[in-house]
Amino acid sequence: MTRWSPLTHLTAGLLLGAGVLVAGALNGRPDVAALGVAPLLTAVWGWTRRPREPLEVQVRAPRQLTASTELRAPALLRGPEGAVAARLRSSSPGTEPDECLVRLLPGEVREVALATTSVRTGENQLFRLDAVGLGSGHVTTGEVLTVGPSSVLVLPGQRPLDRLPLPPRLQGLVGPHAARRIGDGEELHDVNLFTAGDRLRRIDWRTSARRGVQDGRLQDLYVRRTQSTAEATVVLVIDSRDDVGPDVATWAGGREVLTSDVTSLDIAREAAASLARAYLGQGDRVGLEDLGLRRRPVRPGGGRRHLERVVRRLALSAPEGTPRPRVRAPQVPSGALVVVLSTFLDDEAATMALTWRHAGHRVVAVDVLPPVRGAEMSVRLLMAYRMVSLQREDRLTTLRRGGVEVVRWAADGPPPSGGRAELATLARRRHGAPR
Repeated sequence: MTRWSPLTHLTAGLLLGAGVLVAGALNGRPDVAALGVAPLLTAVWGWTRRPREPLEVQVRAPRQLTASTELRAPALLRGPEGAVAARLRSSSPGTEPDECLVRLLPGEVREVALATTSVRTGENQLFRLDAVGLGSGHVTTGEVLTVGPSSVLVLPGQRPLDRLPLPPRLQGLVGPHAARRIGDGEELHDVNLFTAGDRLRRIDWRTSARRGVQDGRLQDLYVRRTQSTAEATVVLVIDSRDDVGPDVATWAGGREVLTSDVTSLDIAREAAASLARAYLGQGDRVGLEDLGLRRRPVRPGGGRRHLERVVRRLALSAPEGTPRPRVRAPQVPSGALVVVLSTFLDDEAATMALTWRHAGHRVVAVDVLPPVRGAEMSVRLLMAYRMVSLQREDRLTTLRRGGVEVVRWAADGPPPSGGRAELATLARRRHGAPR
């Protein structure tokens, strides 16, 4: 049986009522003694009607949620006979706790919506709920019940993107883009003489009447040839080896990153999810590779189900120990656009990007390092950061000189910000043109 303890209200009522009642009886004042009856009876009534069973609390947190302004989960409360209210305290890492008082009805289940925010994606411990039941008159209280926190997979959010860069070669016979070869499409390629294999419905009668008539007779037919359509293959390469925050003191692993800080892996997940949604939304094929894991990659595919598969794999990507350096770059489909999302704090991601570029792929490097807070750096830490920053800038410069197009993805700002403008600039360039 759960123990229900008296509160200060009950103790104060008992002491006040008994004291006034005794004082009135000793002084021969029945009117004064009558004043102590009410608080004394109220305290006794509240104690005798205290609940005998525990408060039932259950948090039904979803297994996965998508990062947004608010993450919600329902909490179910069931009060025993005699419980009239429950005091709740909801908390999640990186947020201020919130408290409220909920009224309970005997035998009925009360549903309360828990809401929190999280700047971190991936596996998170959210929705911790501390509950205390209150008896009749709020003079008794039960034991503190703690439920959670629950393990929730927070999927990365997605920013809207418009124009995107394309690989130098498009594949397939159908797709959303106009290819360079002649075929069935909408964009005009040229007007040429009718040859074997041309369809009759493509005959341009006006051009034939103007150019193909000799001596009043139609001698030649002209057809309108169009560019065929094809799809692009995009391979997103995420670097899960690094998960650094804006505090440089946490980069060496001696201190943990605050749960209220956005890390480089959070930015990479959001950027990759946004790119996957944009490319798949226009009919292209998207694959996923992780430089920090030796697991089987997500092969290029299309459709809504494939987007869900890619986003979930992104949310599950996390550093796992110290991976061994790769001897060779992962294989990607021929003619694919390779997008490398990394902090470029070491040489491996830059080396892989240059390898793919030298193999003839169009490579876009997305810098996902969060803005650094330098106000609290010591002199020694500031010197070390400057050296690491100079080496990192040298790698980015080497990438640009090697033909890799570098884009910085901003973690903050309104949805149109980030790398949207830079990606649109890359989309206007000729396929495969060096930077």
